[in-house]
Amino acid sequence: MSEILVQRRVPATGIPAASTLRQWATLALGAVAGDVAIRIVEPEESRELNRRYRGRDAPTNVLSFPYDTEGADMPILGDLVICAVVVAREATEQGKELRAHWAHMVVHGCLHLLGYDHNNDRDAEAMEAREIKLLAEMGFGDPYRSEAGGDEATPDD
Repeated sequence: MSEILVQRRVPATGIPAASTLRQWATLALGAVAGDVAIRIVEPEESRELNRRYRGRDAPTNVLSFPYDTEGADMPILGDLVICAVVVAREATEQGKELRAHWAHMVVHGCLHLLGYDHNNDRDAEAMEAREIKLLAEMGFGDPYRSEAGGDEATPDD
């Protein structure tokens, strides 16, 4: 059994309920047991973490911090940091439903905690296929296709 902790450092406007975020994370994690913290932040905190850990001096949509489980006796998978302002801006720019984009960020971040990445074409295709499948199970469309039928960018993590 996993525990999904939700920390919100911003007003709730436009952000799905904590219970919804937990539901999406639970589906993305599947049978893998382990605790996850989902922290919803302002651009300043996202920017600082992105700069410190990825060398990119800008806020980003989602950051994933897998927990190093070697020798650990606690079932911790890691932390997700999601910038509410960036997610809202991207949804508008990409013509996506805000709720669907939030679901995508949670799924994308959780898959990183499970070891998925998109560092090369083969890995990116496998990760995207898993995201599309999970989001379809949640009732959302393909996050890599715009409403007009064009391709969309990969999450900026």
